[in-house]
Amino acid sequence: MRPNRPVTAILCAAALAMTAAACGPGDGEAGGDAKPTVAANVPPGTDGIKIPDQLKDKLKQHGIDLEKWRGGEWKNWNKDDWLREAGDYINPVIEGLWDPDRMREAAKTPQPPAIDPDAGKDQGVTDPTPAPVAAKPAATPYHSSVPYSGKVFFDGPEGSMVCSATVVKDPAHPGKSNMVWTAGHCVHAGKAGGWYRNIAFVPSYNNAGKPSAQLKGAPRQEVAPYGVWWSDWAQTSDQWIAQGGPTGGAGAPYDFAVLHVAPEKGSGKSLEETVGGALPVEFNAPAVPKVAGMTATGYPAAAPFDGQKAYQCTDKPGRLSLKANDPVMYRIGCTMTGGSSGGGWIAAGSDGKPVLISNTSIGPAKAGWLAGPRLGPEAKGIFDAVSAKFK
Repeated sequence: MRPNRPVTAILCAAALAMTAAACGPGDGEAGGDAKPTVAANVPPGTDGIKIPDQLKDKLKQHGIDLEKWRGGEWKNWNKDDWLREAGDYINPVIEGLWDPDRMREAAKTPQPPAIDPDAGKDQGVTDPTPAPVAAKPAATPYHSSVPYSGKVFFDGPEGSMVCSATVVKDPAHPGKSNMVWTAGHCVHAGKAGGWYRNIAFVPSYNNAGKPSAQLKGAPRQEVAPYGVWWSDWAQTSDQWIAQGGPTGGAGAPYDFAVLHVAPEKGSGKSLEETVGGALPVEFNAPAVPKVAGMTATGYPAAAPFDGQKAYQCTDKPGRLSLKANDPVMYRIGCTMTGGSSGGGWIAAGSDGKPVLISNTSIGPAKAGWLAGPRLGPEAKGIFDAVSAKFK
């Protein structure tokens, strides 16, 4: 449900009414967020790598030396050098950066502070606060129960952070999608910052659902059985970039993002083929009262959770309105905490089959409910743009 006070939405250090849901910095590390650009797959110590001239020019344009970047220059968060515009996204691959221990440590985050439980109450279209629904562990192995779900890892100024995400279908590449759906605050810090760095997706993270103690020193195959997929392009809403913030729900109705990913280690298979499935995205889903129920999946990392296991909540959604002129959000009862941000909300589509209808965006500091954006024309525009970019 949010990252640390860092950038944008996770809720690890809020002060107002609501906070987003990513999860905060690990010990001695840093975090981030963003929109569209290209990534270079340049493993350290590899000779003869061919980098597209277009990418070389783009990196040079932003003063980025790949060797220095891989050597630690990415940790420089000087505000003047922090890329924030929609077209400025760059995410060069640093092979091996997300090793099992770094992934495990990134889940550590403090408990978020309290927020106003009556947020949105005066808008006239907000339903009563739902009763808390206890998050239940997803069935293991995750690849069998939720094969399209996973974790997003990224770095920002305040540390390494985590979110959750979902593999979604790409109409331009039927059966071979490399697209992932998450929250905007998991890629871009919003109004006060820019694109996060080292953004990577790990499907079926900790597939067997082992406790944290058993993951220390675990081989990568156990923690990331289907590989680490780096985001070579990310896109979020203009509204999130302009308005998004770490607390208070600013920009939350537009808090969604689409990633295009590529495997860190070369593979001829797409992400969808690798994990064995992807979900279609439902835009302009029925009005809230007509949706019988939604299931949110995520990797909550703030106490009492530790970010190592997937959980789920199922509830009939109500409405949450933060501003009279903004789209109404979905809201469900759920005790998941920071780290669940970006996780998919799944419901039955018109054909009765599961579709992605929303993603976790915000929730109160004292966990009890989650809210996610209703996906309309802005979300579809982003989705279509990322799909078209990789035709």
